[in-house]
Amino acid sequence: MLIGELSERTGLSKDTIRFYEKQGLITVDRKERRQNNYKEYSEETFQRLMSIKWIKNMGFTLNEVSEVLDMIDANEATCQNIADKIAEKVNRIDNKIKELLQVRTMLLNGLKTCCSTSNTNVSNENCCPIIVPKD
Repeated sequence: MLIGELSERTGLSKDTIRFYEKQGLITVDRKERRQNNYKEYSEETFQRLMSIKWIKNMGFTLNEVSEVLDMIDANEATCQNIADKIAEKVNRIDNKIKELLQVRTMLLNGLKTCCSTSNTNVSNENCCPIIVPKD
C-alpha cells in the first residue's frame, strides 16, 4: 500500500510515518519500491505502526517505544520485562504528578498572597510572589 492508504488506515499523518521511518522505527527496503520509486508499505509495516501508536497512546515516549520494539525484535520481550517497563513508567508518572501538585500548591499560595484590589495601602510590586520572590 502507498503512504496515503497507510496514513488513512493507521490514522497517522504521512509526515508522522515518514518521521518514524527516519527514526528507524519502521523500515522500507529498496526492493519495496514501485517502478515510479513510490514506496510500497507492507501489512507488516501497518501492524508495526499500529503497535507504535498503541504504545504511544499508553503514554510512552518515542525513545521508550523504540526500546520496547527493540526488545520485541530481539525476541527478548516477556511479560515480566514489559511489566517492568510499565512499572517504571507508572513510577515516573507518579513522581511527575507529585511535582505538579507541589507547583500547583505553590501557585495557589502565591495567588492568596497577591494584593487584592481592595488593599490600596500596598503596591503591587511589593506583594506579588512572582515579582518579589520570598526568601
